[in-house]
Amino acid sequence: MPVDPYILLLLGTVGLAALVPARGTSADVASGASTAAIAFLFFLYGARLSTREALDGLKHWRLHVTVLACTFVIFPLLGLAARGLVPVFLTDPLYQGLLFLTLVPSTIQSSIAFTSMARGNVPAAICAGSFSSLVGIVITPLLAAALLGSSGGFSVDSLLEIVLQLLVPFLAGQLTRRWIGGFITRHKKVLGLVDRGSILLVVYTAFSEGMVQGIWHQVSPLRLGGLLIVEGVLLALMLALTWYGSKALRFGREDRIAIQFAGSKKSLASGLPMASVLFGAHASLAVLPLMLFHQMQLMVCAVIAKRRSHDSLPEETAGVSAPESAAASRTSVGTAPRSG
Repeated sequence: MPVDPYILLLLGTVGLAALVPARGTSADVASGASTAAIAFLFFLYGARLSTREALDGLKHWRLHVTVLACTFVIFPLLGLAARGLVPVFLTDPLYQGLLFLTLVPSTIQSSIAFTSMARGNVPAAICAGSFSSLVGIVITPLLAAALLGSSGGFSVDSLLEIVLQLLVPFLAGQLTRRWIGGFITRHKKVLGLVDRGSILLVVYTAFSEGMVQGIWHQVSPLRLGGLLIVEGVLLALMLALTWYGSKALRFGREDRIAIQFAGSKKSLASGLPMASVLFGAHASLAVLPLMLFHQMQLMVCAVIAKRRSHDSLPEETAGVSAPESAAASRTSVGTAPRSG
């Protein structure tokens, strides 16, 4: 099973923060640079998303509602149920991170890749991931307020900070897309490196603050093992629910594939910036479950997608949702923002 090279870079960044954490003035500079990088990251997301294509994707509304329900209803309910695993499997800080993991939006890039590999409805996966990322800018902090409360460091000020750092740059990107959209499309590989570099900076800043605060003494190898087991069960449940639940809802094969891959994933790119705002110095423990889950979902979904690609295609592949799939398939696949 593949190991995402980017995960190795993330782990290397964590190691760098452990050995050479930013302190004093360096910490202030890193924090300021991280804030600017987050804003620029979401500006690029906004500039990449085609408003027209997003509106076209609304024609397949049943699929998008299903994915949103999986992402922002079923996932959080499972996260709340995991409270019963404290303190046997999880410490309270690790549980807070696990619960936060269940609140963040779905991925875009990996959902598209796996849906394409499995011969699913790629345009639907693009729109579903894009809608999830956009809705998550507002829904995730509100869910954090309701479910994490003061333990997550949430306040009205933190909500305002998220709006200023994420939503305002995203809207600015949308407004300027008509002038810079072509440039971004032509240089998407270079700007993709900017995306990932921004996230690495956020990780370094968060884990540096954690080292200075000494919170890593709260984590033991045994607790990490327990966290991995819990996340494995969580992922298995969501993969099963999205696949068999979408069948019960009478979606066709291509749509079920898109629902499974978009509805069972969580975005590292969206979650990290939000965690840095909501959790502050404790963000390192808060994002640890998300980082582990991110790699786990990539490994497992890569195997599933490969097996789905060898499935025989029945004549009734489109199923009941065939008209909707046809409408969604007219959506272009080239301008979605990268996330996850």
